[in-house]
Amino acid sequence: MKSFFTICLCIYTYCLFAQTIIQKDPEIEQLIKEVSADSLQSYIKTLVSFGTRNTLSNQTSENRGIAAARKWVLYKFQQAAKLSGGRLSCFIDTTTLQPDGRRIDRSILLGNVVATLKGTDPADNRIFIISGHLDNMRSSPTDSIGDAPGANDDASGTAAVIECARVLSKKDFPATIIFVAVSGEEQGLLGAAFMSEKAKKANWYIEAVLNNDIIGSNNSNETSIIDNTKIRVFSEGLPAFDTEKNAVNIRALGLENDGKSRQLARYVKEIGERYVDNLEVVMIYRNDRFLRGGDHTPYVQRGFAAVRFTEMNENYTRQHQNIRTENNIQYGDLEEYIDYEYLRKNTAMNLANLTNLAKAPSTPDSAKIDVKKLSNSTYLFWNKPKFGTVKGYYILVRETTSAYWQKKIYTTATEARLPYSKDNYFFAVQSVNETGNESLPVIPTVSGR
Repeated sequence: MKSFFTICLCIYTYCLFAQTIIQKDPEIEQLIKEVSADSLQSYIKTLVSFGTRNTLSNQTSENRGIAAARKWVLYKFQQAAKLSGGRLSCFIDTTTLQPDGRRIDRSILLGNVVATLKGTDPADNRIFIISGHLDNMRSSPTDSIGDAPGANDDASGTAAVIECARVLSKKDFPATIIFVAVSGEEQGLLGAAFMSEKAKKANWYIEAVLNNDIIGSNNSNETSIIDNTKIRVFSEGLPAFDTEKNAVNIRALGLENDGKSRQLARYVKEIGERYVDNLEVVMIYRNDRFLRGGDHTPYVQRGFAAVRFTEMNENYTRQHQNIRTENNIQYGDLEEYIDYEYLRKNTAMNLANLTNLAKAPSTPDSAKIDVKKLSNSTYLFWNKPKFGTVKGYYILVRETTSAYWQKKIYTTATEARLPYSKDNYFFAVQSVNETGNESLPVIPTVSGR
């Protein structure tokens, strides 16, 4: 009897560890390996070499100021475009800003550097955006003369954008990816506002915006915490756009924690941790930090799903500071404080998410939850997605108090009855293709009430 029990235990243990717990797309795994800490370092060193990248700085110099910096970023995008087979196009998108009596003291030319990797499916109009801000500042936002290296805020985010463009430009994706280095962030998120308003007016189908701002250092002042294994993702819960119109439905269904940006945050955590070792994506239930703002906000204000990535432990002696030493403390956003392995992981996390999203089918169409009668089960049904080839679907389940999806149930059908009470759980549905790339989750709307 003991021998039989031991054999059964061994078989059970073998089966347990023989299971594939996490399925990874081999193409994404390979692309992750191409993200280079050395490349990221070279980008930041070059961006720092422009002296200052204040939005109000020199517009004519070839080697100093914001104009020289954006021309260089355009050049890096053009290099990537040569490897894209004509799919990547890039330009500097400009607008003229007038003095506002606050952070713009004269008429200036604002320029966002934009590279678009066009999707291969003509019918698929989905767009995924990765963003960082090119500009920076000293202690005063209107000081356009003094040196401001801006190595972390936000050369780190801009470097991540350039590196993702370099690696992904050689690949084909059904959906479109836009890489953008915006200007005017320190003047009031002006470049992002310009681009997001343009997108809204043109009815761009933006499914996700990944904004990277201060992602390259790993230690904080005051607490002296040093840790390069965590990055924060900030996301709004209640949607900033049309909340009043949707308030009744949000309250009735208890969806205060399930806005599009919050769903995107859950998604980037799952995918980022799936593909990047020794990195935890920490969800923060706020749109942004206290007293600060980020370039994802103009997008969420216009109804798009957008999140912000920021390092876990910020050092405020190195943000918005003139370079100086006081009380034996070095102030200033200097390149020597960048942790390039940490930045590599954060860039790889962005790349994994962009690739998974752009390869995946679109979300299931018209997902519904049936509430016509009382029951201790849940009936869900949906239609095939509008874009992409589908292998099947994941039904996501979580308790109402859970921050994350707890179960993923696979099916090839477009309907399912689950032995979970619709009163006790939240549900969502994802499309998935042959290589395991999942769409964003979609929360089912009510049918039969």
